[in-house]
Amino acid sequence: MFNKQDAKEVEEMSSSSNTIGKGTLIEGNLEAYGNIRIEGKVVGNIKTKSKAALGHSSQVEGNILAQNADIEGHIVGKVEITEQLVLKSTAVIDGDIITNKLIVESGAAFNGKCQMGVKSKEIKIGVKEEAPTLLKAQS
Repeated sequence: MFNKQDAKEVEEMSSSSNTIGKGTLIEGNLEAYGNIRIEGKVVGNIKTKSKAALGHSSQVEGNILAQNADIEGHIVGKVEITEQLVLKSTAVIDGDIITNKLIVESGAAFNGKCQMGVKSKEIKIGVKEEAPTLLKAQS
């Protein structure tokens, strides 16, 4: 499976931190082993094996998949957290939530369905997710 060098590299990557600063616009998908902090705007999906922290000024147009998350900003898309999701008082989510544990502060809002107590899903970095197959009707 993994040798000692590979395990050490994965451990180092998972302890790294990435920041998207206020006033920054990213168009595209973000994937990381370590923590991601967003203060700017991301148009694309976000995936991390660690924690996603979205600050007060953050805006995300895309799906989020992470182990843990603290959200203060605005998200348009599905939020899937394998462990604990915290919605701070300024958080607004327009989309569905799937998480194991959910903490919602007074003032937070989400418009969508919520599914809790879900078994943990493995977060794979660098692997494309399979898109659902669409079937065409024969005429």
